[in-house]
Amino acid sequence: MATEFSFDVVSKLDMTEVKNAIDLVSREIEGRYDFRGSKASLTLDDETIKAIADNQMQLDTLLDVLRARFAKRNLSLKGLEYGKVESAAGGTLRQVITLKQGIPTEEGKKLAKRIKESGIKVQTQIQGEELRVTGKDKDALQAVQKLIAAMEDLPYDVAYDNYR
Repeated sequence: MATEFSFDVVSKLDMTEVKNAIDLVSREIEGRYDFRGSKASLTLDDETIKAIADNQMQLDTLLDVLRARFAKRNLSLKGLEYGKVESAAGGTLRQVITLKQGIPTEEGKKLAKRIKESGIKVQTQIQGEELRVTGKDKDALQAVQKLIAAMEDLPYDVAYDNYR
C-alpha cells in the first residue's frame, strides 16, 4: 500500500463538449432571424475558435450565444481568451478566441506558494502545465482541494486528476 497520496491540479477544457457547444451555436445562428442572410459563423481549429460576423453587434451577439452554450455545458468561461477584433474579407469582422489549456508556469508557482503558506503539510511540484500535490494524509489533500476551491481570483479553471 502506498504511504504517500497525490493528485494533479490541472486546467483543461473537454474538447468534445467544446465541439458540441460550437455546433449548437452554429445551428442556433442558422435559425435566428437577426442572423438571416449574414456571414456569421464559428469554426473550431485545434486550440482556437474563429468568430466571423457582419458587424460589431452581430459579433457581440454571437459571442454571447457562445458563452451561454459554454455555461450550459459546464465549460468554464475562464478557458476563453479573446483576441482583438479585426477587419476580414467582404467587410466582415473576425475575432480569434484561444482556448486556454494547462496552468502557466508562473501561475503554478503562485498556486504552489499559496498552498505552502496555508501551512497544510503537503509537497507541491510543477510538472509541465500541471501541479502535483503529494502528502502522507488524505485529509491534508482534501484540505488543499478546499483551499483551491475557495480561491476565486484564479485566472484559470481548476480540475483534479490522477488520484493516487
